[in-house]
Amino acid sequence: MDQKYKFYHPLRVRYAETDAQARVFFGNYLSYFDVALIEYMRAIGYSYKEMIDQGMDIFYVEASCQYKGAARFDDLLHAHARVSHFGNTSFTFDFSIFKHPSDELITTGRISIVTVDIQTEKPIRVPDNLRQAVALFEGES
Repeated sequence: MDQKYKFYHPLRVRYAETDAQARVFFGNYLSYFDVALIEYMRAIGYSYKEMIDQGMDIFYVEASCQYKGAARFDDLLHAHARVSHFGNTSFTFDFSIFKHPSDELITTGRISIVTVDIQTEKPIRVPDNLRQAVALFEGES
């Protein structure tokens, strides 16, 4: 397991997520990243509902995934997530997914997000309280 991550969310591979080769279909790893991202936000006290209540939404503007291994039906995975960068109106999540309990690295990836006003859908500054929640969780000053 990569020590740079303070958060992970467990995932169990479902049969419907596998392909004809009996491996997780490649596109499903982006869904796993999405689940880990949303659960990370919930863990730091900034759920999707909180964002909407503040008049903010998030748009995913870029995603990438590098495949390092294979997961199969019924494997237990740990999807690790962390915020690696804040811009003015954007932030970036990094991900690593490991097979549990072997800690075999299965995939790494990244999602870049733009914060937008919920009414206008125009970019807005990443709220200070979100920046602070991440810094507090990650142990940064």
